[in-house]
Amino acid sequence: MTYSEPARSAAPRTGSLASASSSAVLARGITIYGCGQDEAALFREMAPRFGVVPTIVEEPVSEVNLELAIGNRCISVGHKTPISNSLLLALGKAGVEYISTRSIGFNHIDVEYAESVGISVGNVAYSPDSVADFTLMLMLMAVRDAKSIIRRTEVHDYRLNEVRGKELRDLTIGVVGTGRIGVAVLDRLRGFGSRVLAYDTLRTADADYVSLDELLQQSDIVTLHVPLNTDTRHLLDARNIEQMKDGAYVINTGRGPLIENEALIAALESGKLGGAALDVVEGEEGIFYADCRNKAIDGKPLLRLQELPNVLISPHTAYYTDHALSDTVENSIINCLKFESGK
Repeated sequence: MTYSEPARSAAPRTGSLASASSSAVLARGITIYGCGQDEAALFREMAPRFGVVPTIVEEPVSEVNLELAIGNRCISVGHKTPISNSLLLALGKAGVEYISTRSIGFNHIDVEYAESVGISVGNVAYSPDSVADFTLMLMLMAVRDAKSIIRRTEVHDYRLNEVRGKELRDLTIGVVGTGRIGVAVLDRLRGFGSRVLAYDTLRTADADYVSLDELLQQSDIVTLHVPLNTDTRHLLDARNIEQMKDGAYVINTGRGPLIENEALIAALESGKLGGAALDVVEGEEGIFYADCRNKAIDGKPLLRLQELPNVLISPHTAYYTDHALSDTVENSIINCLKFESGK
């Protein structure tokens, strides 16, 4: 499904956004791939403000629809579908010079290969509060055994749980990764009175930094906020999970492959870990964001995790708020305009 909309005049915006749009040549074209209805509405609303003519494509970019990018140097893509190197090469041959991914992470694109075929890749910044709020919600649900409570009340079993909940002020929480989202999580945890430890290769936040080993050994809850790359893939593997406190909880709102599925499942089944709350899961591709009610799911680790009573799963939705989605669309447009203007 595709369509283009003509640019219309709009009142100038103030601040950096205005400078980004005014410095760009008006009526630039951008092809926007993998665009759901909610994003499409925002692109239709915002594009005229920046003098942009959007070609909006519901399907992710592929060899089948890459011709829709011809004539536009910039395209915008979502994070839900990996972009192969062969597709990057084809996009380069079609004249694409810049890809703005509507995500913080780049793990679905080989950025170095893209650069080798003449394509620059940029990510977006969006409200870190969206993921930070969701992270705190998952923490609270995990330590209060919310999954069991909700399931029991749905079948009219109103007895108290056999296991009492925990209060965050009594726990040590380890925050792995102190970028914008990690820092927002740190800020929220201060209000709960928790003891908070932090780990990052760059120590830029106002935090009590320790080594990763120390954080794992001392934390009652470990929450992950690092990008996915070769250094962080399976950051929580069998060895690192074994270092964790008995009964500790794992929260992941970053990327699924930060945790090794098999090691996590084994630790949950044995009782080594007290629970997990996962907004992202290794192997989620092709499952999350789809209606799978009437079809078989080809994801045994995901299905096993969902069966466990002490595991909460949500479908990569932590970022999905009004504010964050608006930021994402706006900044994707701005990225493209800055590239067009040589910035």
